[in-house]
Amino acid sequence: MRLPAALEPLRHGTFRHLWIASVIGWLGTWLQNTGAGWLMTSLAPEPFIVAMVQAATIMPVFLLALPGGALADIVDRRVFLLGAQTWTILAASLLAILTLCHLMTAVWLLVLTFSIGIGSALTGPAWSAVVPELVPREDMVQAIALNGIGYNLTRAVGPAIAGFLILLGGSSLAFSMYAVSILAVIQALFVWRRGRRFTGLPREHLVPAMRAGMRFVRNTPAVQAAMIRTASYSIPASAPWALLPLYVRHDLGLGPGMYGLILGMMGVGGVTSGMLLPVVRAKLSRGATVIGCTLLSCVGMAVVGAARHWIPACLGMLLFGLGWTSAFATIQAAAQLVCPPWVRARALSIYQLAQNGALTVGSFGWGILGGEVGIARTFLTAAVVGVVLMLIVRGFSIEAQVRAVSPAVEQAALMPAAPAAEFVPMLRHARGRIMEVAYYRVEQPRRIEFLTLMNELRHVRGRAGAVFWQVYGDVAHSDGWVEVWLMESWTEHLREAIRLSDDDKKLLASVAVFQRQAQRPSRYLAIEPNAYLMAHRDDAIGS
Repeated sequence: MRLPAALEPLRHGTFRHLWIASVIGWLGTWLQNTGAGWLMTSLAPEPFIVAMVQAATIMPVFLLALPGGALADIVDRRVFLLGAQTWTILAASLLAILTLCHLMTAVWLLVLTFSIGIGSALTGPAWSAVVPELVPREDMVQAIALNGIGYNLTRAVGPAIAGFLILLGGSSLAFSMYAVSILAVIQALFVWRRGRRFTGLPREHLVPAMRAGMRFVRNTPAVQAAMIRTASYSIPASAPWALLPLYVRHDLGLGPGMYGLILGMMGVGGVTSGMLLPVVRAKLSRGATVIGCTLLSCVGMAVVGAARHWIPACLGMLLFGLGWTSAFATIQAAAQLVCPPWVRARALSIYQLAQNGALTVGSFGWGILGGEVGIARTFLTAAVVGVVLMLIVRGFSIEAQVRAVSPAVEQAALMPAAPAAEFVPMLRHARGRIMEVAYYRVEQPRRIEFLTLMNELRHVRGRAGAVFWQVYGDVAHSDGWVEVWLMESWTEHLREAIRLSDDDKKLLASVAVFQRQAQRPSRYLAIEPNAYLMAHRDDAIGS
């Protein structure tokens, strides 16, 4: 029996197993989030302090995204995820124990929420990066959306369950169930037998890996556009997350059960949105989908701001959730599809840095504004800001860009010659930069075509790790051109080939027709003269 289009990725066994475990973990996360938000309304019932709970959850993602992503790329992701989950369960257990013993304070609640956020910050990029390992490319967009469906399914029932648990045993019971839910994730990671790929190259170090990730994003306009689009959506969309507990308790005068119901309606909207996403994608472009989702979320926030009863508040959160899931799934898929495996976790961590940084800034901002003008007016303001930002950033395209290359130019670029024998011992321990040079002959009629390709090649070299790039024209011979780029080390140079995507290779094939057949590309090692003389002192004496 064929699964519905929205559930197609679940036919892959490993993805299905990890997805079920993640759903259990997300359910526990909603128990913790709901319990923390509600507990803070009694420990310190000020809009700014209550909003700090949301900020404390997100801020670690903002602070640790890049190092976490780099670590997830340079070590085994399964082992890395197990370590992050172990940290999280320890923080969650301490949170439950202190609350159960009536020792919880506002400060301790923020500290432990921040600690749990550290685990989420380390888990997020690695978890996102393993999706392409579990499903084929054609299922990847819907797999991301399916993660959103699972997340929002737990959002639909999690807050309601949390409200019941809080009524039954206080926030400590919700926190205890959260700690138990993490065990399901740890078990699934233990069972997963992840294949490992060996390149034969030394493992990257943390700081150079972080720099490589930043260079990749800086030279990938598609990721930059996705970051801008997600930040513009996240800033206004953070208002309900930051202020909904206080809005339900003070403005509507309701208890934890109704808070769970109203927040759960957002999850219902998210699940519905994810299930409908395949139909929407068949009719609308990515950009149009995000615009529609933004409008839905902004209308939802406006309805919540104008509501004075729980029924319209539920409707508003339903509309908000309809936009939330599909907006983030669509934008993240646009970023993830252009990220090759070697850099995927750190590139997605930078993308998530923009997303969660915007959510953090928004949480602070809406918390301050809520204390000044009231929560209802703050929701209305966030709705207006969301529409304005949507109009400002709509020019940043997140559509797929496919490069068309004529079969006549699909030929391999010339490979540089092997290293000279006398330099081989030095290259093994070389710390200096490598300068690479490619030589081109370009006739005047094709100069514009050549320079257009060079402008694209700049980004290819940068994504592959180049720290400097420049093209030079020969002042004495108008058809002579030289491309020069620098790599941090010999090892980084060796990694260039495995960092090239299929589109990058097509571009190199287009450029290869201009290369001088008689002059192969060259590589030069940065040499310290004294060090070279000392290394070859015996040869010099013998001669």
